Amino acid sequence: MKKRMIFATGNQGKMKEIREILADTEYEVVSMKEAGVDAEIIEDGTTFEENAVIKAKAIMELTGELTLADDSGLEIDALNKEPGVYSARYMGEDTPYPVKNQKILDRMEGVPEKERTARFVCVIAAAFPDGQIRTSRGTMEGIIGYEIKGENGFGYDPIFFLPELGRYSAELCSEEKNRLSHRGEALRKIKDIL
Repeated sequence: MKKRMIFATGNQGKMKEIREILADTEYEVVSMKEAGVDAEIIEDGTTFEENAVIKAKAIMELTGELTLADDSGLEIDALNKEPGVYSARYMGEDTPYPVKNQKILDRMEGVPEKERTARFVCVIAAAFPDGQIRTSRGTMEGIIGYEIKGENGFGYDPIFFLPELGRYSAELCSEEKNRLSHRGEALRKIKDIL
């Protein structure tokens, strides 16, 4: 029988990716909702690492169970690494991503391709019941495209262009995305720790 592990997120898009990547581990991954946890966690860290640790620790302390949490976001070099740790809260948490994506494209108007560099960053923190905390970091490098394109993925995927593939992140199938993505890389590293 698989051991249970909580992943501190309510984001169903993330849960799907996480379950696919951790499918071959000894753990059954459950969301906070599935674990019956309803907690408001204040992410007041200034780095992805700090926020991931805050979330993982809070839920582990509430449940006594192994908890993973991630903090991830998009860093755009031409915008001083914005939206960064504020990616989910950029323009307000209730602002739909198509609006956020269009705003970024508008802000990037006239920026030449070589200066459109960006990356997705993901840090995963594992909080163990014995108090031990471990983190891993993954990145996916690309550029900010010139349009909103693709039906797959979520968040900023439709404006994130991967020059070496000639496609947007939202045009990748889930197997490709899990293999190449920042979250996939961070999860594979945390898998080794587990």
